[in-house]
Amino acid sequence: MLRVLFLSDTHLGFDLPVRPRTDDRRRGVDFFENTSRALDVAIAQGVDLVVHGGDVFHRSCPPPAVVDRAYELLLRPARAGIPTVVVAGNHERGRLPPSLLFHHQRLFVLDHPRTLFMQSAGVKLDVCGFGYHKNIAEVFPSLGACFAPPRAGPSVRLMVFHHAVEGATVGPHHFVFRDREDTINAHDLPVGFAAFLSGHIHRRQRLDMPHTGPVLYPGSVERTSTAELGEEKGFLVLTFVPDRAGGRLVDERFLPLPTRPLVSRPVPPGLSGDALRGWLDHTLSQLPPDAVVQLVPERDIPGLSQLVRDVAPATMTVKARRPAWMTARAQS
Repeated sequence: MLRVLFLSDTHLGFDLPVRPRTDDRRRGVDFFENTSRALDVAIAQGVDLVVHGGDVFHRSCPPPAVVDRAYELLLRPARAGIPTVVVAGNHERGRLPPSLLFHHQRLFVLDHPRTLFMQSAGVKLDVCGFGYHKNIAEVFPSLGACFAPPRAGPSVRLMVFHHAVEGATVGPHHFVFRDREDTINAHDLPVGFAAFLSGHIHRRQRLDMPHTGPVLYPGSVERTSTAELGEEKGFLVLTFVPDRAGGRLVDERFLPLPTRPLVSRPVPPGLSGDALRGWLDHTLSQLPPDAVVQLVPERDIPGLSQLVRDVAPATMTVKARRPAWMTARAQS
């Protein structure tokens, strides 16, 4: 048997400015802590492989301090003797930022299509993978030629990428990916794989395929927007057995991670001055003390951001979103 810990979309560097201009509580620490918790489990349980499904970082050019801190995390299982595979996501624009730290014999980066041949727990393990491609629907059918053919005898064969696959769902309205240039068509998934391990979709889900192994999404380790309200966050521990057809998934366990409460509150129109302060005081007092709060005004309210800093408890993260009409004008 082969045990794999699979996490993705850690978005390290999210809300973590190098030189913050205010004392607001930032969410960046939450993403680092949950990533660390997942990797702690990998080491404590002695899994045979760690896979990161992409979007290690929140930005394509994160500050060097964030890069080094992230790579120190990913090196921990590798230094403990666990092979660790990472693919590049769309936030990295298909290629992870370089670092002198990111060199270890058990740490493998898949930013271009290739196959890794391993032997773990007495099992032949082939890991095929590639970094993010914007027009993946067109490119994916031709990628098979870039991967080595299966080895003879029983093995476990996995494919790792960072993409939406036809049938994946996201958001409060359960949008379904299909017939898009950034979506892998289900019928293009090749046979002979025990599973397809993918990042990019922040909601945990499993897509069962009639002709090959399932597509597994562990989701993100924390919520990055209110579109993920109510979604449980965590990672997967998977158990495979080898066979001559590329292996078989026999156990799939989701391990949840702690997340701070995330809420969204509309700001009533017409409030200003003491009335706005009173509403804000009352609203925040009704929420968990460590909540992440998004305030949604219908119009621009001068001084709202400063008022939030004056009123919000230090344990909360409270931000006012720009009104929709202002965002639309900025993008036009």
